[in-house]
Amino acid sequence: MKDTSDDWRSFLVRWSQEWADAQDLDAPAGERSAEDEDLLHTRWLGFPPAAEERIRGVEERLGHRLPPSYRTFLAVSDGWRHAGGFVWLLAGTDGVRWHEDAAGLAEYFPGDLGDDPTPEEQLLAGMWERALQLDVESDMVHVLLDPGDVDDAGEWAVYCYASWRASPPERYASFRVFMEAMYREFHSLQVDRSERAGAVFGNATTRALDASVEAARLDALGGRYERALVALTEAISYGRPRATGLHDQIRQLLGETYRVSFHELATDPRYVPEVLPVLAAGQARQRRDDGSLTRRLGGASHAVREVADEILRQIREGTYRYTADGPFGRAVEGAREQARWGDTDAAWRTLRAALPEWLPLGPDHLAPVGLCADPLIGPLLTPERGRELLATPRAGQQGDAPPPAADLDPPGLAWLAEGDPGNFLVSYRFLLVEGVEPAELPGRIGADDSAVLDEPTTLWDSRMRLHHNRNGSMWEDEALAAVGRAGPGWSFAFEPQPGPGYNEGRLVSPGITASRGTRAVTVWSEPSHGDRPGVFHLSVAERGEERYAFTVRGTAVSRRGAVPVALDPDRLFPQDEPHEERLGERRALEALAAEFGVRLPRLALERGRLHTFRTRSWSRPPRPGEGFVMIEVGWQQP
Repeated sequence: MKDTSDDWRSFLVRWSQEWADAQDLDAPAGERSAEDEDLLHTRWLGFPPAAEERIRGVEERLGHRLPPSYRTFLAVSDGWRHAGGFVWLLAGTDGVRWHEDAAGLAEYFPGDLGDDPTPEEQLLAGMWERALQLDVESDMVHVLLDPGDVDDAGEWAVYCYASWRASPPERYASFRVFMEAMYREFHSLQVDRSERAGAVFGNATTRALDASVEAARLDALGGRYERALVALTEAISYGRPRATGLHDQIRQLLGETYRVSFHELATDPRYVPEVLPVLAAGQARQRRDDGSLTRRLGGASHAVREVADEILRQIREGTYRYTADGPFGRAVEGAREQARWGDTDAAWRTLRAALPEWLPLGPDHLAPVGLCADPLIGPLLTPERGRELLATPRAGQQGDAPPPAADLDPPGLAWLAEGDPGNFLVSYRFLLVEGVEPAELPGRIGADDSAVLDEPTTLWDSRMRLHHNRNGSMWEDEALAAVGRAGPGWSFAFEPQPGPGYNEGRLVSPGITASRGTRAVTVWSEPSHGDRPGVFHLSVAERGEERYAFTVRGTAVSRRGAVPVALDPDRLFPQDEPHEERLGERRALEALAAEFGVRLPRLALERGRLHTFRTRSWSRPPRPGEGFVMIEVGWQQP
């Protein structure tokens, strides 16, 4: 919309009156400056309008026609006072002048760009020498109109820079956009001032914004989260209470976790059990101490601090579990049971079906954000699923449910061959056992009779635990394997990046022992590396005996027993194919999945948490006269 004098006048009058009404909230009459007393009396932050002849005279002096919004502003008020919180006087026709790098900042934003300038350098190059300066009195804040940054309507961009902000100059598309931002800044700062004075800053603008926040809350509960975000973002720019706490819940579920604080919800007893675990889990992921989180609770009650201490302990120890009341709480428990065995897609479907029955803890609670902190359920909440959750009407609100997002786990096993050399699962070994629950695997292939499942953990943590807690003889090749379900009727035990290299002569397949009364499949894969050829081994055992096996090392193939046609290595690994591309491995995994109807859960293995246990050694002891060398190679967290 094109600015007119009437547009400016109504905007500036509202700003002036709200400023005047706020002054009694800040300081008694005797503590205000004489100038502010005059402004309070006139209820006008501006000056008399500039005549057209005066504006033209300025343009002749400057050698430029002024941009439309600034020109129209001058026709209403020839300057402005209290533009936000840090610019006390903006120039009118008398004060506007060329900046000519008076601040000496051109050397930090040079006009002569190098060979590879950053976008910031391109935007600011030469601006300091060519811009008009609008700030007359300020707290070391420069307000510059740039004739080198002009839009199709002839508007010049405004750049606002303060060294104490430790950030690049902030750009506004026009003078009108800048003034609207300063009006919002006045509102935001005034809210804080009034709160410190024990008063409430209120007027028609704040009441309208607060009504929009409440409407946004209902929109968010009804699944219209995008519309809610727009309203809440505007309310935050005015410093309105409630807006940030609501806004951060949406951002958290969208995966936009930078600077999420939940604002006043983090110290409200009603919401602390929901939001504080999310903040604590975020700090734990970033390996930060609890200090900053504790400081955030500075104004909290003793009871809240006690709850916070217990939550922090649970997050540190990995024992935190998200809970909720009613049908949704029961769904959470069911989903956690599914997730701990690797069936993350089914777990998400369980949660999704119960979302309409979720109930908030209070009027400012929009969604079950605490799920993000649960060690088993949190990994399920990708940004795509977060959007699906937010788009689902809940808490009694009506609306259309969104189409379900696609499952995240690919079918079968072939995805294991997709990793590049830096992938966490680039090498692996696993065991599949039919008709046996995951919890029974330690009794079949555990390192000893006392082997039990450990608490769910990430593959990274399990690998580190294996590295730091090796026991037994040097030749032993125990795995700290993650377990779960591998499709209907099958369980798996999986180890990424097994420490020793594959040695066919010393391999003792755990599948033979695991197959008592059933069938078991053993797979060991190592990609090629430099001159070392890759290895792919597969064996199938039944009722305690190996039925067939094959090993492919580079172009060499060895086999035992009657390998089915579907798994024939000569067909799956043709000799003229480049083995470094892992095409044969992919075909073998596809054939294996089709032959036995099995799969492995990618999300749970790569980002989730699974139970683990220590297996018996995959290698036999050295025979008399045999020697061996053990080399440990470090690796980095994915």
